[in-house]
Amino acid sequence: MATLHFVPQHNEDQVYSISGKALKLTTNEDIKPYLQELAALKTCTKLDFSGNTIGTEASEALAKCITENTQVKESLIEVNFADLYTSRLVDEVVDSLKFLLPALLKCPNLEIVNLSDNAFGLRTIELLEDYIVHAVNIKHLILSNNGMGPFAGERIGKALFHLAQNKKAASKPFLETFICGRNRLENGSAVYLALGLKSHSEGLKVVKLYQNGIRPKGVATLIHYGLQYLKNLEILDLQDNTFTKHASLILAKVLPTWKNSLYELNLNDCLLKTTGSDEVFKVFTEVEFSNLHVLKFEYNEMAQETVEASFLPAIEKGNLPKLKKLEINGNRLDEDSDALDLLQSKFDDLEVDDLEEVDSEDEEEEEEEDEDEKLEEIETEKLEKELLEVQVDDLAERLAETEIK
Repeated sequence: MATLHFVPQHNEDQVYSISGKALKLTTNEDIKPYLQELAALKTCTKLDFSGNTIGTEASEALAKCITENTQVKESLIEVNFADLYTSRLVDEVVDSLKFLLPALLKCPNLEIVNLSDNAFGLRTIELLEDYIVHAVNIKHLILSNNGMGPFAGERIGKALFHLAQNKKAASKPFLETFICGRNRLENGSAVYLALGLKSHSEGLKVVKLYQNGIRPKGVATLIHYGLQYLKNLEILDLQDNTFTKHASLILAKVLPTWKNSLYELNLNDCLLKTTGSDEVFKVFTEVEFSNLHVLKFEYNEMAQETVEASFLPAIEKGNLPKLKKLEINGNRLDEDSDALDLLQSKFDDLEVDDLEEVDSEDEEEEEEEDEDEKLEEIETEKLEKELLEVQVDDLAERLAETEIK
């Protein structure tokens, strides 16, 4: 389950939760007792139905309960609908979302929406797109483990772009959190995801795109055309995507952008390789990261020399003054070295029990980088202009439909 950071806490929270009860809510009768409890509340700031399974009829009843009980609709700040469709057919999921997503759009103060761990895939993409585009009040969107794939990921990126335009028009704040891990986004989604993230550059603080099978060109695209514009980024999680040297160089170039804001950087299992790791850690010797508390860098083929020549000097210079948690297991480090002894004395919970040995073949592979993985030059201004034109055309079409009615 995705965890959310930097979510505002409210002193008068009224939570209604049936989380994790594994209830099978199929009919009106199934869900009626819970809706009666919900409707009886004077306010409800958080609604949590996660870990149950809901059918079409029950979804319609829930949607009506939210929209017809003003005290619920007006007070809702957070909704958790994660893991809501276990054992449901795809048609049921689609029909359920047709009721639930429009209901969420009617909640004027809804800021946090978690739809993780639901098998959405391509069948639901139009419903999700429409919701995201028009959810102008939302600040934190969590869409992890939804079976998206690259084509759906591209459309999510476009939806984020259109959402930003609608937020501007409505004078609403931009997204602060976007979590979209374990979705097989791959390289195919990278360009439009980058543009979508860039469009919320004034707001985004948390971006998590872990375990998405994104290759070096895609990672480089995301960083160069999207992430580098997020001046207030606090948490970046790209765990278990593939960097190698090319994407690592792009990251090293962009890292100083976040020298005052970055709180956590998760690059575990990203295969930066020896050269890429070295380039990233050199940045820490040159620039002070005044707010970096957490650095995760396991299983990246980082060499002992990088620790001794870059990482320790960066710490000694005071360039990482707030660093409290460090993960560097699984790299090519010497367990019996003074350098690791020193690090273990500084970080009490540091694990170094699974280190990798270097052989000559590994060193040769380090030099053989795939030229196809290099950053591609993309005319992003042209793509952004096309997206804006689509939005204008869509608005004109909607207005025409309204006039006909």
